[in-house]
Amino acid sequence: MRFMIIVKATQDSEAGAMPGEKLLATMQKYHEELVKTGVLVDASGLTPSSKGWRIKYSGDKRTFVDGPFADSKELVAGYTIIKVKSREQAIELTKRFPNPAGDGNAGEIEVREFFELEDFGPSEAVDRFREMEAARKK
Repeated sequence: MRFMIIVKATQDSEAGAMPGEKLLATMQKYHEELVKTGVLVDASGLTPSSKGWRIKYSGDKRTFVDGPFADSKELVAGYTIIKVKSREQAIELTKRFPNPAGDGNAGEIEVREFFELEDFGPSEAVDRFREMEAARKK
């Protein structure tokens, strides 16, 4: 089971403020524990939405929208992906996730489970995804 820990953006992260050494050290220690237990798949911070864009769809029409985006509480500032044996293990690990906004500040993470190919019924497209995954791992 794979889960994504989504770090919600704050006004500071959207302003491009880099985390301080204390927060970096706390995050590093937490992620090091994930590595030691063999559950860390990937983790990274994201630049502010001012450096991003969106593609909006209306049927076949695509519209390019350049950042920044107004509502920072709906934006993502970073993520961690873990692969664990159970939802309970994921909950236990995420309850220990450091406050991404730093001590004394309001912060939030959201945790979502990934769909796995096994979750979908048999189909040619799913078979092709499996082939792509196998080729990527070579």
